[in-house]
Order: sequence, then C-alpha cells, then structure tokens
Amino acid sequence: MDINNIEEKGIKNVNLTSEMRKSFLEYAMSVIVARALPDARDGLKPVQRRIIHGMNELGCYSDKPYKKSARIVGEVMGKYHPHGDSSIYEALVRMAQDFSYRYMLVDGHGNFGSIDGDGAAAMRYTESRMSKISMEMIRDINKDTVNFMPNYDGEEKEPVVLPSRIPNLLINGTTGIAVGMATNMPPHNLGEVIDGFLAYVKNKEITVTELMEYIKGPDFPTGAYILGKSAIKKAYETGNGLIVMRAKSDIEEIGNNKKAIIITEIPYMVNKARLIEKIAEHVKNKNIDGITELRDESDRDGIRVVIELRRDVQPEIILNQLYKLTSLQTTFGVNNIALVNDEPKTLTLKDMLKVYLEHQEDVIRRRVAFDLKKAEDRAHILDGLKRAIDQIDAIIELIRSSRTTDIIQQRLMNEFDMSDKQAKAIREMQLQRLAGLEREKIENELNALLEIIADLKDILESEERVIEIIEKELLEIKSRFGDKRRTEIIQGTFDIEDEDLIPVEDVIISLTNNGYVKRMPVDTYKAQNRGGRGIKGMTTNNDDVVSSMLNMSTHDDLLIFTNFGKVYRLKGYQIPEFGRTAKGLPIVNLLNLAKDELVKSMISLHKEDVNKENYLFFVTRRGLVKRTNLTEFENIRQSGKLAITLKEEDELVDVKLTNGSCEVMIATTNGKAIRFDEKDVRSMGRTAAGVRGMNVEKNEMIIGMTTSLEGSKILVVTEYGYGKMSPAHDYRLAKRGGKGVKTLNISSKNGKLVAMKAVEGHEDLMIMTNEGIIIRLPMEQVKEAGRATQGVRLIRVNDSVVSSISVVEKNEEDQEIEEND
Repeated sequence: MDINNIEEKGIKNVNLTSEMRKSFLEYAMSVIVARALPDARDGLKPVQRRIIHGMNELGCYSDKPYKKSARIVGEVMGKYHPHGDSSIYEALVRMAQDFSYRYMLVDGHGNFGSIDGDGAAAMRYTESRMSKISMEMIRDINKDTVNFMPNYDGEEKEPVVLPSRIPNLLINGTTGIAVGMATNMPPHNLGEVIDGFLAYVKNKEITVTELMEYIKGPDFPTGAYILGKSAIKKAYETGNGLIVMRAKSDIEEIGNNKKAIIITEIPYMVNKARLIEKIAEHVKNKNIDGITELRDESDRDGIRVVIELRRDVQPEIILNQLYKLTSLQTTFGVNNIALVNDEPKTLTLKDMLKVYLEHQEDVIRRRVAFDLKKAEDRAHILDGLKRAIDQIDAIIELIRSSRTTDIIQQRLMNEFDMSDKQAKAIREMQLQRLAGLEREKIENELNALLEIIADLKDILESEERVIEIIEKELLEIKSRFGDKRRTEIIQGTFDIEDEDLIPVEDVIISLTNNGYVKRMPVDTYKAQNRGGRGIKGMTTNNDDVVSSMLNMSTHDDLLIFTNFGKVYRLKGYQIPEFGRTAKGLPIVNLLNLAKDELVKSMISLHKEDVNKENYLFFVTRRGLVKRTNLTEFENIRQSGKLAITLKEEDELVDVKLTNGSCEVMIATTNGKAIRFDEKDVRSMGRTAAGVRGMNVEKNEMIIGMTTSLEGSKILVVTEYGYGKMSPAHDYRLAKRGGKGVKTLNISSKNGKLVAMKAVEGHEDLMIMTNEGIIIRLPMEQVKEAGRATQGVRLIRVNDSVVSSISVVEKNEEDQEIEEND
C-alpha cells in the first residue's frame, strides 16, 4: 500500500501508544461510571437503578400483584440496559436475597437462590415487584426531584439518579469491580444510620468517634460477630479498613458426656455449603482432631450447623482451630469508592453523610419548587374563575356574540385582561359553576392555596425548614422500617483497640473453672441482706463453677496468671461484655492457652503501677512464695510469658501487687493462716521458683493470699457460706515458712476455708456459689469476731458450695436494700 495515498483512502496515521492509552481510558471510565461503581447519592449502580425505574414504569409496586421477572428484565433491557439479560437478572436476584441485602429492594416470589450458593430459578419461573422500602427510592420522582437523561437510543428517558429517600449507600452497601479500582462497602442498620445522619446534620464538626455512638458499625444481613472497633473507626475515618467477622456459636451438651459446637450465624458473603465442606476436609486431613460428626440442620427458621465432638477434647480449643482454619472467621475489606459528580472517590463516613445531605436538600427544594409551581398555576386559574363569576353577565354576552371558540379566547384575553390559561378555563367552564355556592368554593380554595404558596416560598428561602422536612421524613421512615441490629460487635485480641472508643467504667470480670469469661457493669447487682438466697448471676454448665471475680476499670490492664505459672495481659475492655445470666466467652478465644492450662489468678494494673517500687508476689499450692519486680512484666507476648518456675505436682494459686514493704498473709483449707513481712522474701527474677512461705500439711493446700495494702481487717468465708471479719493485728507477725495460726474454727457445719480477703469493713461483699448464685451485701452485716470462731451465715447455699468472693466499692446509688427470704 502506498503510504502517501493512505489519507486519500480514509485511513488515518496515528500513534499506536497514544491511541491505546486514549481508548483504554475511555473504556475504563465507561466501566467505572456506567457499570461498576455506585453513585454516592442513591447508592445504586446503573443496572440497579434501571431495574427499579423499570419496575416503577411497569407499575410493579409493593401493593400490586407480582409480575414475571422475565417481563421486568425485558423491559429494562429493551429500554435502558442493552448489556444482556443475564447481567440484569443477576442484579435483580441479588436485590431480592435476604442474605445479600440488609434491606431488600426487590420483593421476590419463587426460588431466588440460597446461602449455600444455589442459583436462582430461571427468570421465566420467578416473579418480582418492588419492596416496600424500595418505594422510598422512587418517592417524589414524578415531581421533578431528579434529572432525566436520554437512554442509549434516545427514544426513552431514564433518571440520572433516584431521589433515594433512604440512605441506601450506607444501609445496603455495595460491591463492584471496575478497571483499576474496586468498591466494597458494608451494609449498616437503618435506624443507626438515620440517627447518625441527624447528629451530623445538627453538628457538621462531629467527630467519627462521636458518630460511632450512633452508627456502631456495619450490620450484616447474616448477623454474626465483628471483632473490635478500631478497624471500624479506621474505615470510617479513611474509607479503607479490614473488618474481622466471626460466626456466632454456642457449645451444647448432647448427652453421653459429649458436647457439640452449634453454629447459628455465619459471616457475611460466606457460602455455608462450602464452609461445611472445608471443615470436613480439615477433619479428613487431620488438621482438626476431635470432630466425630458434622451435619447441617438449617431450615427456614435459620442456620444450625452441628459439630459433634469426642468426649476427651476441649470444645473451646476445637472452636478456636475452626476460626483459624475456616471461614467461620473471615475479613471484610472495606473500600468506600463511589461516584461523586461522576468521579470515583474514596469516601469517609462523614463524606457519605455530606453527599447524602446535599442530595436530599436538592430533592426537597426541587419537590417544593414543583409543588409551588403547581399551586401557583392553580391559584392563577382560580383567580380567573373568580373574576369571571364577578362579571358573568358580560362574559355570557361575549360568548354569545362570538362566532368561534378562538374568538372567545382572544376577546377574553383582550377585553378582560386574562391570560391564555385563564381564558381557556373560563371558555370551558360548565354552567353549573355559575351558582353562588361555587363562587364560595372557589374563594375558599384560592385562600387555602395562597397560604400553601406562602408556606412553600418560606421553605425555599429557609435552610432550617428544609432540614426540618428531611429530619421529619427520615424519622418517619425509621419508625416504619427500622429494626434491631443483627451483627454484634465484640472486642478481639487480634487488634489494638482505640481506647477513645471505649468508655471508662468500673466493671466486674468473672471467670469459671471451665474458662468462660465475661465483663459486667459493677452495679449489676443490688445490695441484699445477709443470709439472702441471692439472684442468678451466671448460667453455667452442670460441671462448671465460677472461680473468680475481679473489680476493675475497662482501661486497666488485666494480668492473667495460669496454673502453669504463665502470665498473659489483656485490657479490661477486651473482655467481652455479656448480660447478668450469660455464660460469657471461652477465654481460650482470647488467650493462647495450652491443653490443661487454666487461669488461676487475675489482677488489674494501672499504667502508673509499673515502676521499680512495685512487685508481684506469688504463692503456689504447696506454699512456695516469690517476689518479682513489676518491670519484668512490661512486655508480654500474645503467647504469654513464664511468670514462675513450678516444681513437679505444684501449681500457681494466687498473685498480688505489692509496694515492696507490705505484709502478706497466706491461708490454707484447714483454717490456718500465716502473716509475715514481704521483705522476708528477697526479690527474684521472673523465672525463679521461689522459697517456702508456709509449711502446708500433706492433705491441705493454699487457698489464697492477701496483703496489708488491701485492708486492715481479714475476711474469711467457708464453703458452706459462713464467714467473719477479724482485725489483721490479731494475727501475730511471724517469719515465713511456719505452719501459721488458726484463723477460723473448721467444722462439718461451716466446711473448709475457701476464700480470704483483706478489707476495710465499709465495702460491699459479693459471694458466688458453684451454681452461679450471687449475693451482694454490705460488709457491715458481716460479724467481726476473734480468730478462733466459726463465723456467721452469709449466704444459704443449700446443696451448693461457695466458689468465690469479691469485694467491691459500695454503690452509693443503691439506697434501697432488697429483702429476700
């Protein structure tokens, strides 16, 4: 081919590199704007918007009969979306799935797929219509609230954006893959989003932390747990983040001393069938050992996956392995990319609220302007009718003397100074409108319209009134469609939490022998009289007992010591909060505990406590003690650190925080105690084994330890609910290593000694039994008596025994003492 004749033949000579760059950018922007990314105003991609608009045009309203999905797909494809029926139907199906959308925009009738990954039936079999909440997406669309643009062939008009009277982008989220970018936005709770939006409207400078008091975090349609708030906060502040989701599970007794893990909710977008297959694969490959049977008992009432276990395995350990190896725990990568003015942008939470507010202000103003024009046009006609009735004889004469309607029209405009619309209305007026009563009706309607017009004009001139309308209508939507949060947000140890998100409050941390831990507000229990029966404080299994309770702040460090002599560290807020009767969460999900490793002691630690003046004082079951400087426990790994080296057949019993110059008291089950100066025990390294603190008889063991820092009186409680207080100075100061002196007379009536605490005498005492019964009583009701007495009854235990006690500050708000016989 002659290069010189190329242009003559209509062939252009272009640079291939620049042409590829130009063409690819055009293609990329087409995909980004016209297919893959949602508009930040209504939260819809073009295909979703066209489906809703198409259903609106077809009259597929929520109160009308269903129409075949194929008919809706044909309408949308033929008029608005010429990209194939499969893409339209797939989008429609997803909008009708209760496990995909938090608030479904399509009300489907028929088989629309399942959480197991089953596909929907063909569109010729299913039927659809708009859901009730979807009607709010197109509300007022016929009042010029949004712009329309030509469709692909110019024969139809389609909306550029929907009025979206609900904040759809936040409540339903979205996912999409464009060219060079992708979006992945989680769904939220409608009520929370509306509350947060209204808070933002009142204070544009509100912080993300303050907004999170209203919008707690994503709320997935499948429920389950979200671990931690810091990732949520980061996503809200930056538009990007990684949120960890975890299945909701429980451990149940199934008979024959066997237990089963019951999965009732799974993370968002997890395929349940594939999840079960993956678990079975791990069992087959022996990655998880201890599962004997796996079955899916899910039905229309909800998910229920049963994982039966061998008798000899610890359910919490198996559950932890499942979280690590399967999608029972997975992540949601937040990537808040949406179109703002047809440009893709990464949006923070406040950005999304701002865009939605601007859109709603525009919708309300355009709606008011539409209603105003309509009212003014009607008032204009009524004014002409009123003038015509006032001059009816002259008008009748004009009509009679005119040969054609066009002449009537022109003469009315010329001789009576009427507009074209007024003249046309009078020309078409029926004779019955000449009655006097009709004139009165016209005047009343005109006066009412003038009031409406004045009000509409005032709205257009007032920013405050526009905001009031938005608030009022959103609150009405919340009352109609608002529901409870499905996804529960709990604290997780995989992440360092932002403490600004966690309120500082006093709490009680409780732990059972089987390792269930939970956090409760300290004022959960009201004070009761001595000898009361108590109230139900925790639901436990038949073979479980509550072992310890601790009073601390949510922002304190919690040092956790185990029978293996290891120490772990958590923040108070990292212990999940549960209700009064809940069992709590297995602590194995929070700590990397070894097999047969049990928590034996917990102490709270303020930041200012970590210095060279403070020590940790240890005591073992066989009476060995050790004192170690607290600075050696500053850096503790997630896997824990060795806190004391234990001898064979010995274990750690208790640990106390001391100031280096306090007195220590140790007690045994046979009712004896020894009091000595902590300086009798030299400071040792973290891995030291310690020295003898008390000579313990062969069949007895240490039950606890207390220090002079905790109080001037010694409180002791026996297993059958008896107790007393004695002044600490009643116990002579001895040297470590002795057998001790009697602290309480042990008998068959009161049972062995189970707890000892140092108190001041003005606190509240909380006693818990192995059946989970708790009583809270003022310390003043505990009798003060000498060392060699049996004590008085503090709680009726019946067939149970006391498992632990805790001393808490008196709750001044609890003035009323409950009677409980």
